Amino acid sequence: MSTIKFGTDGWRAVIADQYTFSNVARVAAATARWIKDSGISQNGVVVGFDARFQSEAFAKLAARIMAHEGLHVRFSDNICPTPAVSLGAQQFDAVGVVITASHNPPEYNGFKIKAPFGGSASPAQITEVEARIPENYDTSGLPGFGALTESGSIELLDLNTRYLDIIRERIDLDVIRAHGGKIAHDAMYGSGAGLIGELLGELAVELNCEQNPGFNGVPPEPIEKNLTELPQVIVNEGCMLGIANDGDADRVAMFDEQGNYVDSHQILSLLAKYMADTKGMKGELVKTVSTTDMLRKQAEKYGLPIITTPIGFKYITEKILEGDVLVCGEESGGIAVKGHLAERDGIYIGLLIAEMCARRGKSLSALVQELFDEFGEHHCRRNDLHTTEERKNRMIDLCKQEKLTEISGQKVVKVEQIDGIKHWLADGTWLLVRASGTEPVLRIYSEATTGARAQQLVDDVSAMV
Repeated sequence: MSTIKFGTDGWRAVIADQYTFSNVARVAAATARWIKDSGISQNGVVVGFDARFQSEAFAKLAARIMAHEGLHVRFSDNICPTPAVSLGAQQFDAVGVVITASHNPPEYNGFKIKAPFGGSASPAQITEVEARIPENYDTSGLPGFGALTESGSIELLDLNTRYLDIIRERIDLDVIRAHGGKIAHDAMYGSGAGLIGELLGELAVELNCEQNPGFNGVPPEPIEKNLTELPQVIVNEGCMLGIANDGDADRVAMFDEQGNYVDSHQILSLLAKYMADTKGMKGELVKTVSTTDMLRKQAEKYGLPIITTPIGFKYITEKILEGDVLVCGEESGGIAVKGHLAERDGIYIGLLIAEMCARRGKSLSALVQELFDEFGEHHCRRNDLHTTEERKNRMIDLCKQEKLTEISGQKVVKVEQIDGIKHWLADGTWLLVRASGTEPVLRIYSEATTGARAQQLVDDVSAMV
């Protein structure tokens, strides 16, 4: 049998290649045994699934195995977003399992594990699960799903209603309704489909909410190039803003009322201002090394601590559990705020930005401009450069040895190696070079006062490779 390794957020593989019923059975058995051996929870497991091909069938197999292993299973009665499972894990002090491959292309599926606090299991906990994965797991004598629900070993649960009830408590939907502006929601055929419509009724303009396991040929990753339809709908329907979510709705992307893309750096800075300045809340700002430096300037102005972590939400989760985090996130659209989950939640974050616009009586574009007026313009760019392993390693070695002393006519004045190699330039801009650990890709990030300058930094260093 194949070796199964979890990545940064779960195990993912191609359906019918490595992602098979027999391998899902192995992972489910290992998860059940880890729960029992570690004593992490006495309250069993909450199981949910996304809108991918056969996700419900894979989830039902996992539930049957975990019930057969002696755990009480609470099973979602419908497709649900990952944050709904995280919330269920928190509410029941149970472990959460989600059958999802998040933003991966349609041929993938996956298996995420959530700890009882309501966020991703730690790398150490995942290592414990991996150590328990058996060579095979015999499912021939396994009771059927119906029999296990009749006996009470598996309990069907409406996770979506529980999740939406919490959203109603924590987002001021009344102020959004009073504003009266329509909100476009692109679910990207994922598990967030229909939920914003349920919350906002006729104010919601929904697209790509039907079930389509092929995602219409586009990976359900909420990045600008994958969202060509949403800005057109925003303009045509006169919406106040647009929200897009990935395949399991834990990530977010946004567009303003003019159909312009508002990137994650700007979303994080908007939230920092809203939570600290408008709401007067306190706490740490936590950002990954590839995220905007505007957050540092905001931390100074608001008198808040700021922490920089390596790239990956698992590092942010550690800080949430250790301290008192107000706003945190990464440039890939994973964002969390105080008062909700220790976990990314793309629907919640999108609606919180809508609440901010409605409460402040300003358009999203005006609020972004307000940030620029107050803290200076910040524009970020990124290039994922597909190259040979040899060239990738040669560039990384050059940067690690600090031999890259000038970029685009500016001297390098400081080098940080928190994750990859970050070069700070004399004019206050920065450029980060970081290798992918799984493929011959070199990721090059930058930030400058104009988009053109940020792009030039990325292009000039890409050309060196």
